Amino acid sequence: MLFFRSGVQSPRRRNQEKAILCTILIVYGLYFLFFAGSSDPKRVETAAVQGGPHRDSRSGRASPSASASRQAQTTSKEMVVASMKGEDVSWLYESFPDWHKSVYVVDDKNAPLTVKLNKGRESMVYLTYIIDNYHNLPDSILFIHSKRYQWHNDDPYYDGVPILRNFQLPYLQKQGYVNLRCAWVLGCPAEIHPLTDSHRNDVHAGEYFKTGFMELFPGVEVPEEVGVSCCAQIAVTSWKIRQRPKSDYERYRKWLAETTLPDDLSGRIMEYSWHMIFGKGPVYCPTAEECYCKVFGLCDLDCPTEGDCAGRYVLPPYSSLPKGWPYIGWKGQKQDPSKGLPEA
Repeated sequence: MLFFRSGVQSPRRRNQEKAILCTILIVYGLYFLFFAGSSDPKRVETAAVQGGPHRDSRSGRASPSASASRQAQTTSKEMVVASMKGEDVSWLYESFPDWHKSVYVVDDKNAPLTVKLNKGRESMVYLTYIIDNYHNLPDSILFIHSKRYQWHNDDPYYDGVPILRNFQLPYLQKQGYVNLRCAWVLGCPAEIHPLTDSHRNDVHAGEYFKTGFMELFPGVEVPEEVGVSCCAQIAVTSWKIRQRPKSDYERYRKWLAETTLPDDLSGRIMEYSWHMIFGKGPVYCPTAEECYCKVFGLCDLDCPTEGDCAGRYVLPPYSSLPKGWPYIGWKGQKQDPSKGLPEA
């Protein structure tokens, strides 16, 4: 408190006292204006419910995160999702509200996020995101597909939710890159032999991989074997992505757009190149036991072979899951995901 002496005062002293009082009132006014409102718990709660600055409340999808529209600060973790029109991605928002999402719709030119050319399956989405956000990447990025239940999800019911919930971010930050599949079924220990593979009727990159590798990695010796667990769902850190210049990713996308290979084959070549792009050797097949423990925190599994842990994954008879899955099984029988494993 300030005390002023009473009695006869000179005009100069009175003016000084008035100036001091005005200064005090201005300071108090500024304090309440800028600080008192920001501590209002109701205001904080409302902001949290509405979602982040890139959330599109009308569609549930993320708004564009290209460098031209993205805010200066980066999010700490992001899901980059390759999707098509009509696919339901609400499960991502319901189960992972703390992750920012960039949902690309590859076959909708009017979508908030899309690609210039729908080719190469999910690869065009992944490369577009990296190129557009190269200088402003979040710390951890999951590059994933849009459907919750997919035959290649490494889960007994092929469910993406428990996989992503168990994902170990600290391990990713140490490694820089991890694959979101641990089972060796399809991809490991050596899926492709670029120097010797001949034509196969199914979609197989083997006979085309040599040329593709030489174009993607000019000057690098073509490996005799390439192996990595399928199927192009990966996690990468910003520091790992930036170990390569932006021009590399632009070159990969240019190859993807200009190659005469069709969508499925060009996408398959990229599928078996991501691990090499992010610094791993041609064959990257950690044991299933090590992978489940370090990537997903599942460390008490019975793993009879290098590439398999009991009860974790069985290759399904068809790539399309039955209507009503996981509550309806392959033979139309009812099943309860909360009680035991599905019937193989």
